[in-house]
Amino acid sequence: MDNEKAIEYLNGLLGRTLRIHATDGRMFVGLFKCTDAERNIILANSFEYRLPTTSAIQEAAAKETESWDKTSETKSATVKVNMTSRLIGLIVIPGHHITKIELE
Repeated sequence: MDNEKAIEYLNGLLGRTLRIHATDGRMFVGLFKCTDAERNIILANSFEYRLPTTSAIQEAAAKETESWDKTSETKSATVKVNMTSRLIGLIVIPGHHITKIELE
C-alpha cells in the first residue's frame, strides 16, 4: 500500500471505535484520535479491560462446585468470569506494546 492510500485509510478510521490488545494482556476500547510514525495510538473515551485474577477464577469455580448436585459422581463444568473494566478517558498506547488492533 502506498503512502497516499495508507493515509486515506487511516483518515477513514478517525473517530471510529478501535479495540487494541497490549502485550501485557490488557485490552483498550475507545475512539481513534491519531497515530504517529512509531505506531503510538491515541484513544479518547476509552475503557481498559483486564483478564480476571487467578483468585477471582478460583472463587467462581468454588461457587460453581457448591451448586452442583451432590448425587452425581462425575462432574464437569465451565466457569465464566467477566473481565474487569475501568474508564480511562484519553490514553496514549505505545506502538511497541500493541499486539492486535480491531475495528468495532
